[in-house]
Amino acid sequence: MRRALCVGIDLYSFGSLRGCVSDAQRMCALLGKHEDGQPNFDCRALKATLDGKGDKIGRAELRRAVKDLFSQPAEVALFHFSGHGTVNDLDGYLVTQDAAAYDEGLAMSEVLKMANDSKTEEVVVLLDCCHAGNLGNPPVVNNARAMLREGVSILTASRGDQVSVESNGAGLFTSLVGDAMEGGAADLLGDVTAPAIYAFVEGALGAWDQRPLFKSHVSKVIPLRRCKPPVETTILRELPTLFPVPAEDRALDPTYERTSSSALPANVAVFDKLLQLSRVHLVTPVEVKYMYDAAMQSKACRLTAAGRYYWRLARDNRL
Repeated sequence: MRRALCVGIDLYSFGSLRGCVSDAQRMCALLGKHEDGQPNFDCRALKATLDGKGDKIGRAELRRAVKDLFSQPAEVALFHFSGHGTVNDLDGYLVTQDAAAYDEGLAMSEVLKMANDSKTEEVVVLLDCCHAGNLGNPPVVNNARAMLREGVSILTASRGDQVSVESNGAGLFTSLVGDAMEGGAADLLGDVTAPAIYAFVEGALGAWDQRPLFKSHVSKVIPLRRCKPPVETTILRELPTLFPVPAEDRALDPTYERTSSSALPANVAVFDKLLQLSRVHLVTPVEVKYMYDAAMQSKACRLTAAGRYYWRLARDNRL
């Protein structure tokens, strides 16, 4: 019960684009499956290709598709749009192929209303178009306040008064979102969430670039995609066993190091787990630089602040 609608419009009579269809294709490919191949979102793509053989995406077609996405109950509904965007004194618009003066396409306020009225538990909207930041703002002149019901998150490529650029045959924003979903924004469990995607995208853009926006009203953060975690979850769950008291150091000695003449198999197995936790900055050696030295010099290791956080999750059966 996870649905995604990905729309890419390259073909416009007044100024075609070149990366929007590829944006929609990449998003569908990433959202359709988790990294391990398990099914994720049931994706539908609308693509207006430059050769004219793709979908016709006018106001009615886009409105119907967005309404279908949000109308039925589901765990998550995700809408991604890549194409032209515009704004006037009344509203912002997702520009469709049949755009005309004062009738540019699907109004962002209409998208917002459908998202807010949706029976879907969680709604995520990703907009890669100029003036995308207007989504979420009520259509009142000079109103910069967002109005979202609980469960709605919006990530936009730019502020309401900015343009969004293409780079290397794709939208810059969608390119970064795709990299985030491929693992760039994954946490130690391999989960990629909307806030993490925004942090990844925002951090990659400088002060002189387009500035993405993140608007959200949620009481829980859900993963949009799962990637291979950098450390096995089973090892994370062992943190309370490896460190019975999170604030206390764990003593080491040469029996933990497999190359030592005094190595003990049971201790070596424990040390292998500590090394994995050290590589993801959950465990750090004490008084020396490397875990190897901590063992050979009979020093110790301890949990980092992040390590103590995951220790609590493991203790409370949240992993």
